[in-house]
Amino acid sequence: MLKLNRETSRILWTELQRFYAQGAVLVVAPELDLIATAAAVANDDAAAVSTWMKDNLLQKATEKLAMTWLAENCEVWAVVVAPWVLVQQDRRPA
Repeated sequence: MLKLNRETSRILWTELQRFYAQGAVLVVAPELDLIATAAAVANDDAAAVSTWMKDNLLQKATEKLAMTWLAENCEVWAVVVAPWVLVQQDRRPA
């Protein structure tokens, strides 16, 4: 998990558009820890991942969300777990 933590950074949503267009962006709900979720994905923890997806805590980025983040010039936390880019909205005040 330390490696994933080091590879996590804030990035503008506009810089992730190519990955969104490829269907490779997974959105992590604020209730989940981004690094722990990325670790579960990296370790193929199918039970956890499928539960989160069923509960909509982890899901592919929707067009509505992508358009909103684009319009707001939103910054997100992101980490790559190939072939996915996991993102979580940065809720800290600007």
